[in-house]
Amino acid sequence: MTVKHNNDEAKVKSSYQQHYNQNKLHKRLRRLTGQAIADFNMIEEGDRVMVCLSGGKDSYTLLDILLNLKMSAPINFDLVAVNLDQKQPGFPEHVLPAYLDSLGIEYKIVQENTYGIVKEKIPEGKTTCSLCSRLRRGILYRTATEIGATKIALGHHRDDILETLFLNMFYGGKLKAMPPKLMNDSGEHIIIRPLAYCKEDDIEKYAQIKQFPIIPCNLCGAQPNLQRQVIKEMLRDWHKKFPGRIETMFRATQNITLSHLCDTHLFDFKGIKKGDTAIDGGDLAFDREIFDAKTVPANTARFHNADLAAEDKILWKEIS
Repeated sequence: MTVKHNNDEAKVKSSYQQHYNQNKLHKRLRRLTGQAIADFNMIEEGDRVMVCLSGGKDSYTLLDILLNLKMSAPINFDLVAVNLDQKQPGFPEHVLPAYLDSLGIEYKIVQENTYGIVKEKIPEGKTTCSLCSRLRRGILYRTATEIGATKIALGHHRDDILETLFLNMFYGGKLKAMPPKLMNDSGEHIIIRPLAYCKEDDIEKYAQIKQFPIIPCNLCGAQPNLQRQVIKEMLRDWHKKFPGRIETMFRATQNITLSHLCDTHLFDFKGIKKGDTAIDGGDLAFDREIFDAKTVPANTARFHNADLAAEDKILWKEIS
């Protein structure tokens, strides 16, 4: 009897610990998503946000967290989920409608045979991603206009942003990442990435816990982006060898000193004259920089604060 009692007690403790960890993960994703929305003023009163749902873990998590935040947000906004069915062979057309019906939310399934167009235009064996991406983007912009969306929400996360930064540095010769908020080229649409502060590992764990009906991303038969995969593996290796490095690198994207880079279009190097007041840290480049892993720059401290600053344009409540 004693052994059985101990086993039952262990099961209860294990179940409690699992529930506690799941709740903690959910709160972290909520907090970081709410903070990104506030920091970049992503969602405003009366917005109609089109959430692009691909069937992958990121977009499912994005929709789930936004629906949760909507219930306690200090403003009113609407969400409409949109999926683009590109007519890829083997695409399970029933999965997303069934899932969205179960949520009872507004949604739209757009059917466009971009797969056929890509196969017709791109020779066998050549990369199809570029054309496919352009077609998909154009259709989503058109759909946003048709449904009256004021914002387009994508599921890119912190790791996507860092990978894009290094891809542009290594292969494109640009110091450019993936902005949490931007205007499209025509000026008609604002794209937001509410998961910009969230880690991919957390999103993956959350998707497993929620048991989202994931649709595989290899239906088109295209080769994976090998360059991005190299960058992803590099970042994972750094994370294992140097815990905290990923977080530090991401903070760097929020703590930029233009006068210590080399872009003459963004900083007036030619205009520097003797006797001018030093700006952006002056000649600290000549000093030996001392880094303290425990020190967080003042202007990024809010990134680690569970409470959103009162001066933010949107105050997103954190419900315990």
